[in-house]
Amino acid sequence: MATIEHSEIIKASPERVFDLLRRVEDFADYSDLIHSIDSLGENRYRWHVRAVGMDWAFDVAVTEIEPPHVLAWESLEGVKNQGRYQLREVPEGTEVALTLQYDIRNRLMEKAVNKAAKPLVGKVSRQILERVESRLNG
Repeated sequence: MATIEHSEIIKASPERVFDLLRRVEDFADYSDLIHSIDSLGENRYRWHVRAVGMDWAFDVAVTEIEPPHVLAWESLEGVKNQGRYQLREVPEGTEVALTLQYDIRNRLMEKAVNKAAKPLVGKVSRQILERVESRLNG
């Protein structure tokens, strides 16, 4: 599995940041690449994403919830992936660290995705965290 990591500091308390990140359906409001997220019940969601010129859909389950420090998930169908937000209080507010792992079984597609994935995930992560911070401080 390929791993991508990104962290950012948000000027708000971990509790306030976690409360927004916990609302998984709202992630579509935080990134232009996420078209929609449907709740399937029981902490399960279907994500609809447009990336590298393709539409992607995958189902995920939230696997770990430890307010206000950890929110983790893994895919159930579609693109095999798992991710984790780790929140830590710092003097400036909250450091939010994202770790995302994914596995694409088609070699040709994997090459294209790997080339684009790190900058793409970094962009999406920055966009999400900037919009979360904007919502918290706006």
